[in-house]
Amino acid sequence: MKNFFEKNESIGILGAGSWGTTLAWLLSKRHKVRVWEFDRKQLVKVIKERENKKFLPHIKLSKKIIFSNDAPDVITRSNIVIIALPSHTIRETVKKYSDLLKKKIMVNVSKGIENKTLKRISEILYDETGNKQIYVLSGPSHAEEVARKIPTTVVLSSLNQDKKRMKYLQGIFITEHFRVYTNPDIIGVELCGSLKNIIAIAAGISDGIGFGSNTKAAIMTRGITEIRRLGMKLGAHTETFGGLAGIGDLITTCISKYSRNRHVGEELGKGKNISSILKKMVMIAEGVKTTLSAYNLSKKHRVSMPITEEVYNIIYRNKNTKKAVQALMSREPKPEIW
Repeated sequence: MKNFFEKNESIGILGAGSWGTTLAWLLSKRHKVRVWEFDRKQLVKVIKERENKKFLPHIKLSKKIIFSNDAPDVITRSNIVIIALPSHTIRETVKKYSDLLKKKIMVNVSKGIENKTLKRISEILYDETGNKQIYVLSGPSHAEEVARKIPTTVVLSSLNQDKKRMKYLQGIFITEHFRVYTNPDIIGVELCGSLKNIIAIAAGISDGIGFGSNTKAAIMTRGITEIRRLGMKLGAHTETFGGLAGIGDLITTCISKYSRNRHVGEELGKGKNISSILKKMVMIAEGVKTTLSAYNLSKKHRVSMPITEEVYNIIYRNKNTKKAVQALMSREPKPEIW
């Protein structure tokens, strides 16, 4: 193993969903890993079976991974704390343990934008802890594929722009099948990771209606355009949108069979309502809540985001999906490149 692969770090993971469990599996090869699972019944099952059958079936988990229901203990015993929680629960959880997290290195792997404040997750973490040691890991990385050692590449970004620490964390996560690049644009990385879920819902709607590759290509291409448009308004770097966090993650989420957001869209395209779709899902489709935040951000900053607006209309105003498509296709003709 090459010398840039760091070893023997103490890492805590808050959240034992599919991604939190996968990162525990990945990191436990070289590091001491503790995982906080808030559900006691689920915790007992995972410890007994050494498998997270609910969120990551068929992947055996090393006995070296310590699963716990004691969040303070997991945080206290770790130098690096990974935030792998549903985005809408992060503020409340971090606030509860803010004193313990103030001096920890925090790496967020969750994707979303808070509905009430319209803040990115790194902003929420800083709000509640005052800690600038905040990093974001994002990119095209479905947990189910990472856990099967399928080659995957992601990016790591930071709030404090500490290049030495970034390089160290890069070495923490990187393996022979999980490659990590660094990216200085935390705004762009977080926005891409959140907003691509909305475009994936749109891609799923296209699948559910029965449209083809032409339509999906248009959705992805115009989707990254409107994500870039908002991102640039908020201070992101244009290069990020053409990279792993941008178009890379967007493509994966729009086409993958593992994509929860694409699945939600597909069911909407078949005529089902959002409430019934979500009730049947075990995992959370972050794009549903993020659609509301993105819609409000676009209005606040006067940014045109037509795909996002129609997904919002479908989810929150019960607009017919075919009428939403018609509205997009009948917009005033414009040049592609301004």
